[in-house]
Formats: sequence, structure tokens, C-alpha cells
Amino acid sequence: MLNENKIPDYIFESSWEVCNKVGGIYTVLSTRANTLQTLHKDRIIFIGPDLGSHNHFFIESPRLLVPWKKQALKDGLNVRVGRWDVPGKPIAILVNFESYFAQKNNIYTDFWSWFGVDSLNGFGDYDESCMFAYACGEVIKSFTTFVDTKGQNVIAHFNEWTTGFGLLYCKHYLPQVSTVFTTHATSVGRSICGNNKPLYDFLSDYHGDQMARELNMVSKHSVEKIAAHQADCFTTVSNITAKECAQLLEKEPDVVTPNGFEDQFVPKGKKAILARKESRESLTKVAEAIFGCNLTEDPLFVGISGRYEFSNKGIDVFIDALKYLKSQSSGFHHGAW
Repeated sequence: MLNENKIPDYIFESSWEVCNKVGGIYTVLSTRANTLQTLHKDRIIFIGPDLGSHNHFFIESPRLLVPWKKQALKDGLNVRVGRWDVPGKPIAILVNFESYFAQKNNIYTDFWSWFGVDSLNGFGDYDESCMFAYACGEVIKSFTTFVDTKGQNVIAHFNEWTTGFGLLYCKHYLPQVSTVFTTHATSVGRSICGNNKPLYDFLSDYHGDQMARELNMVSKHSVEKIAAHQADCFTTVSNITAKECAQLLEKEPDVVTPNGFEDQFVPKGKKAILARKESRESLTKVAEAIFGCNLTEDPLFVGISGRYEFSNKGIDVFIDALKYLKSQSSGFHHGAW
């Protein structure tokens, strides 16, 4: 049974999108950071991947966690410590995980022996995600050992299959740490939609393990499913995704935590006007460079953003809509299409 009365002494939240603005999970985490920082001042610590100059929203600080950083170096960790440049400016630890690639076969063997995670058919971003997640586990272990959290309430929260190895690391090496796993959409569910198969129309007919084999998603599905079952608390972000988890992961979420965002996420007043002006100028430069022509003084821009998932993210619908708009708008300059 969930105990809502315990206040955590430390919360570690790991995601590929901490200080790395590549998708919707960045919005989810960054827009609740202020509330977490208010409730747990500098006891909420985000862990993300060290991507060098690509971590545009990271402010490194030589004064933060200095004693632990020295210990982390002794523990063989390559980390940068600073603050996430979002409202609340929580502490963020970026970890370089490249050194773990040399150990990946041994790591995969251990996780197969301990939990049955099938990494044999992993490919693409599987290795990168799992080595990052493993490094997150190492960071949590190093930090909690150094500050001696024995007897304290520590929560380690992991988002998406990409951090599943971190959760399983904690289950094996840090059983005293409470673990939370959140899936924002199952990996198999994404793949079903990405392959133009109707997910929700026939949800009850899909079997997760079978579809993972059919869609060549065995390893990602394996770590996600096992993390969901091993977590002390398994959550997802909507009731429809909860049904997806129950069907494809064979695990009903303990809690559904709908996404929301704080008011600071939306710029207001002069800040909003300036942001809009700068955005339009940038879009105009890009559009003129692509199409090789000068646009009108007040062009209409219609755009979308997100990961390149052609049907999942509606890119196909967007392109069809542009075609329809062109056919209905004879007054537009054809050179801009």
C-alpha cells in the first residue's frame, strides 16, 4: 500500500531529457521542477546525460556538491554539477557514460542473470540508453553512500525505458532506495503506431511480448516491462496509457499522474513579445534559405515540433494539411511552397 505521509529526504530523478530539450518529457520534467524545488529545496536532484555543448539549459557551478564531486572522481565517475536553467533552477548532475561501453557485455550478462533482461537483440539507441541509465545508478550509489543516507527516505525516479537499467541497478545494489518508474508511452505501443497498426482499436488483442518480437523491439520491451514490474511504484501519465501498460506490459500502474505545467512555462508580457519576435525572425531566415526567395513582410508560419516519428507525431497529417491549404489558397506565393 502506498504511504502518502512520508516526506523524502532526497529525490533523484533521471531522464534522457534532463537539460536535453529533445521531446515532450523535457516539458513534463522542467515544468514541475519549480514545485519540487520549493517543496524539497536542493534535495531534488535531476540526473541527465552529459552531451557537452549540447546541454544548452545547464548552468555548471563549481561551488555545488564539491565534497561529493571529489568522491565521485575517486569512484570513477565523470560528472558535471550545476543547475537546470528552468524555473526553480534545481540541482542537475550530468554524467558522462562513454566509459561503460567497454563493460556493456558484462553489464548485460549481469542484468540477464539478475532480472532476465534480454539485451541480446538490442540495437540502435539501446546501448546508449542503457549505459546512460547504468551510470545514473552509479551516481545515486556514490552520492547516497557519501552523504550516508542510512535510515533516510530516498526516492529514485526513472522515466521511460531509456532509464530502466538505472532502476534495476538500484534494485540490486541499493534495495534501501525506493524506486519509481514512469512510462509516458510504452515502447511497443509507439512501435505499433509507428508501423501504421491500429493500437487502441484492437488493444485487447495485442500481446506485448509477441508484438515486441514481430516489431523487433524485444530488448527495449524487455527492460521496460521488467522495470515496471520491479519498481516499488509504477506510474503513467493518463488513463488510456494505463490501459496500454496493463495490456502490453502486463502491469497496471499503481498511480496515474496526469501531465500539467506551471504558469512560468508560458512567457508573458514583454518577454512573450520578444520571444515571438525572435522566433519569427529565425523562422523567416530558415524559410528564405530553404526556398531561395524573400518572404512577404508578415508571412504566415504553420509548424510543428517533436521527435521525427512520422505518424505518431502527426507529421503525415501536417503534410497533408499543407497540401490542402495550398490547394485552397491561390493567393499564396507559390515559391514559398
